[in-house]
Amino acid sequence: MMLQLDVQLGDDLDDSPEFPSDEQFQHWAEAAIANRSDFENPELTIRLVSEEESQTLNHEYRGKDKPTNVLSFPFEAPPQVPIELLGDLIICTEVVKCEAKEQDKTLEAHWAHMVVHGCLHLLGYDHINDDEAEIMEGLERQILGNLGYPDPYLNEAT
Repeated sequence: MMLQLDVQLGDDLDDSPEFPSDEQFQHWAEAAIANRSDFENPELTIRLVSEEESQTLNHEYRGKDKPTNVLSFPFEAPPQVPIELLGDLIICTEVVKCEAKEQDKTLEAHWAHMVVHGCLHLLGYDHINDDEAEIMEGLERQILGNLGYPDPYLNEAT
């Protein structure tokens, strides 16, 4: 499997050394979808955005008037269209940075978590109820552990 990844910067962002490299995004996303044998050449877009753009999208699509760490927009092609587009991840750079600091995590580990978390949403996983959350969080822990990162939920208050 070879993931075709398009990393985009929001209109009001400049490239920053704090952002992961395209290779890191590729590695994390491929790890998240590695167990899906139904994809030969999946495609994914990751868009890095400001708090303003994140808030606008979060309000428009989720009815929440605040920026958020990651938004996932899965793509469902009509049956007659042979495309393996997983969808889009919208990641708010400032929220990720603030959360990493608040949760006493490395910025790299939190970026990896946001990519894995978002990709799992694109694959249909969710955390709306406790049973779904347990399954999704278990997968996140496993994938991130395989990548060499600590449990992303270890330091969070429950």
